Amino acid sequence: MSLALLIESQPVLLAFLGVFGLVIGSFLNVVIYRLPKMMQADWQHECAVYLGQPESEAIEPMSLATPNSQCPACARPIRALENIPVVSFLLLGGRCRGCQAAISWRYPLVELLTALLFVYAAYRFGPSLQLCGALIVISLLIALTGIDADTQLLPDSLTLPLLWIGLLCNSGEGLFTDLQSAVLGAAAGYGVLWGVFWLFKLITGKEGMGYGDFKLLAALGAWFGWQALPLIILLSSVVGTVFGLCRMVLLRQYRDAPMAFGPFLALAGLLTLFWRDGLELMLGIVSVY
Repeated sequence: MSLALLIESQPVLLAFLGVFGLVIGSFLNVVIYRLPKMMQADWQHECAVYLGQPESEAIEPMSLATPNSQCPACARPIRALENIPVVSFLLLGGRCRGCQAAISWRYPLVELLTALLFVYAAYRFGPSLQLCGALIVISLLIALTGIDADTQLLPDSLTLPLLWIGLLCNSGEGLFTDLQSAVLGAAAGYGVLWGVFWLFKLITGKEGMGYGDFKLLAALGAWFGWQALPLIILLSSVVGTVFGLCRMVLLRQYRDAPMAFGPFLALAGLLTLFWRDGLELMLGIVSVY
């Protein structure tokens, strides 16, 4: 497939990014599952070194590439034909071929979500540098959402690259905002949640959020500028509050039960990426460009 054909034909571009999105979504599933385990292994190694204790030999070395994927229930290796995004899940009936253990629906959902967002980004931005930036934002925000939902962690290895790539993409003419607004957005994004964190802690004596949330909002500020921060904060707060209330009522969880805030920031970031002008108009938020 030639690059010229991708650029000139929108249907071909949409189809290509749909398939590409499925593949990237499959990789993001690996990142969501393995990165927290890799971080835990690193922490255990650092603790063992600091305390002068021998490391546990039971911890198997892990990276995003090795070992090969396997069933978490029976440790059966997953073959290449069993690892085709979405298709393999459907053909296997959502169960491991070896032990018949159920496979989480999250795997195909992440793959489909990534593909759909890639396709919509292509439709929204067309063949452009903005599209390349959008694909990066989408991929990292999906990975951060999955990890935070599982572990309430937002790894620096994802949030910091998201921040720096945002600043680089907005250097020069800027893909989504000018460089000055991006730098101010990064600083203000971190500072706003940092201030809320300490104010909440002084009043209640508790920590309401983690430092990863500060870095994620800083990254979104780097991508979309300080002008977008009121919209992102409002959207994430409203959606987070509604979700928290529904969780209390439907799942009967206590008000003080911990809840990850990163997914709501990520959702607000994606909404800002695609529909910033319309949302600001609808919500009555005035931005200065």
